Amino acid sequence: MASTTCAPAVSAQGEDAVVRRVAEVFERALGAAPAGEVWIGDDAAVVAAPAGRLVFATDAVVGGVHADLSLTGLDDLGWKALTATLSDIGAVGGRPGYAVVDFCVPPGTDLVLLATGVAEASAEWGCPVVGGDVTASSQVVVGAAATGVLEGDRPPVLRSGASPGDRLVVTGALGASAAGLRLLRAGARGPASAIAAHRRPRARLAEGLVARRAGATAMMDVSDGLGIDLHRLAEASGVGIALDTVPVADGATEEEAVGGGEDFELVIATPDPTRLAEAFAAAGLRPPIEIGRCTGDAAERTLWGRPLARAGFEHVLG
Repeated sequence: MASTTCAPAVSAQGEDAVVRRVAEVFERALGAAPAGEVWIGDDAAVVAAPAGRLVFATDAVVGGVHADLSLTGLDDLGWKALTATLSDIGAVGGRPGYAVVDFCVPPGTDLVLLATGVAEASAEWGCPVVGGDVTASSQVVVGAAATGVLEGDRPPVLRSGASPGDRLVVTGALGASAAGLRLLRAGARGPASAIAAHRRPRARLAEGLVARRAGATAMMDVSDGLGIDLHRLAEASGVGIALDTVPVADGATEEEAVGGGEDFELVIATPDPTRLAEAFAAAGLRPPIEIGRCTGDAAERTLWGRPLARAGFEHVLG
């Protein structure tokens, strides 16, 4: 986690001292690097090359954009940064390998707390953080990049692989994260599961692995909202979408389930939903929820026969 910038120290202790403290957080959570590998503390990490095809993913979270830091903690932001990245690896059916994380923070930021959230996610998902960077910034930004591996001979499950007639399923009810944010902003009581879903979202890594083995044809994580993400899957695959239902999480509204975002459940296209459900059951996973089908009319986007809104979060750039 050596710095590659000339930015000022991120705290009164100086950058080197802060980096040492952050490295201690990860070592407590993950243990020391295995023999022959080099993790945090040098100019670059050195890790064992995996057997299989490499997967790469990256994501970033920004305080005030991806989280209201007056309502959630820095540790929650750190958790979300790594979890979002690993969710993308799960969405193609990959298994996480290693991650590097960049902390860009204003002076005085509690980097230990921020790193603790990343370390907890790292331990939860079995993806060691092996390096990164620390630099000063006007706002809190955490960038996470990770490798993964595709095991076996099956191809990755991309958003472009769906065909007319495929059934669409999701790995869980939707809208919980948006409901949790609404409850936190209102200072209202509500389902603890909704608050937890907003603060500490879950990556559906096991579900992605099982879906790939069970012959899924297309897959995405629902990170920006089911409405916008299904539009993206349909456009990439050249199919239509006809939904019969949207499963709504406890405490959420239908609007939040369609466009709330940050659920990180997987939406999966499969020609054989029975096979998929049996594979999930054999793996001890929650049963997938069937929501509709892919159609041959590439312009079709409907929910209960009505237009499906392209609802969700989209950055406005440029």
